[in-house]
Amino acid sequence: MQGSSDFSPACPIPLQQYPHVLLAHGGGGKLMHQLLEQLFATAFANPLLDRRHDSAVFESPAPRLAFTTDSFVVRPLFFPGGDIGSMAVYGTVNDLAMAGARPLYLSASFILEEGLPMETLWRIVCSMQQAARRAGVKIVTGDTKVVDKGKGDGLFLNTAGIGGIEHSRTIAPQSVQPGDVLLVNGDLGRHGMAILAVREGLEFQCIIESDSAPVADLVLQLLRENIELHCLRDLTRGGLASALNEISEAACRQILVEEKLIPVREDVHAACEMLGFDPLHVACEGRFVAFVAPNDAERALAILRSHPLGEQAARVGIVREAASPGVSLKSSIGAHRILDMLSGEQLPRIC
Repeated sequence: MQGSSDFSPACPIPLQQYPHVLLAHGGGGKLMHQLLEQLFATAFANPLLDRRHDSAVFESPAPRLAFTTDSFVVRPLFFPGGDIGSMAVYGTVNDLAMAGARPLYLSASFILEEGLPMETLWRIVCSMQQAARRAGVKIVTGDTKVVDKGKGDGLFLNTAGIGGIEHSRTIAPQSVQPGDVLLVNGDLGRHGMAILAVREGLEFQCIIESDSAPVADLVLQLLRENIELHCLRDLTRGGLASALNEISEAACRQILVEEKLIPVREDVHAACEMLGFDPLHVACEGRFVAFVAPNDAERALAILRSHPLGEQAARVGIVREAASPGVSLKSSIGAHRILDMLSGEQLPRIC
């Protein structure tokens, strides 16, 4: 399965006349106007965007708001299970969900390289539109710039998102308590391995697809069921290992995870082993770790497993009382070792 952009309708820009994005200094010109009106405004149409104003204006949707921003420079633009467009939407939505917010509105800024095929841009725009619909958000404002050929590697995306927090809880590392149980919503490492396989032209027995997906609905379900969530973190760059180390340091808590409990698909594990990667350091785009009060752990696990994006959810560790932070891993043979962050980025440009 390739990205959802494979199902886009015909591009509204006349490709015979404009087969590629042309350099448009200052944002003016006929082609830039067509890009804005026929491409972006057509795909992302909604009442707020349709006002054609410099800012999207709306009522505050909740007493508290969550606000996030992210940039996406993934290479290649298309990969098994997704593309840069859908990943930009899901990544922003997921960041909002990690604060316990209901994602509502997104911005999208496109940095386009001169010569980018217009059909490629349209596929990505359609993919974003479909992803936004799936995630229940609206793209309400944005920007487009074109840079000289050779300066942009095709296309870069920047997004920002606003979500409403409809509860009074503080879901953050500082809320983590000794005894908290760690739950992940599914298998780890697929996104990074999917990107690497395409980038390096590697062929495995089965195609490894990215896990890129919006997880907000799953988090909101936990909140609706009054699960005592103390912290959430999506497992993007640096994977589970980096997420746990960041939370451990911020919370000043010790974390213990058990290797045999962590779900990793056999094909992903084999690919990591062959290439010298640790799946606990490999990025995901549709996975998160939840720190849950021990009394709610089993109920939370059942809720996760009842959702399509949580069918392989697992209990993987626990928070321990300690004088200093740190993350340790109990191996499958019972030995303990420090699970640290990598000193550098293992797989660059995977998001």
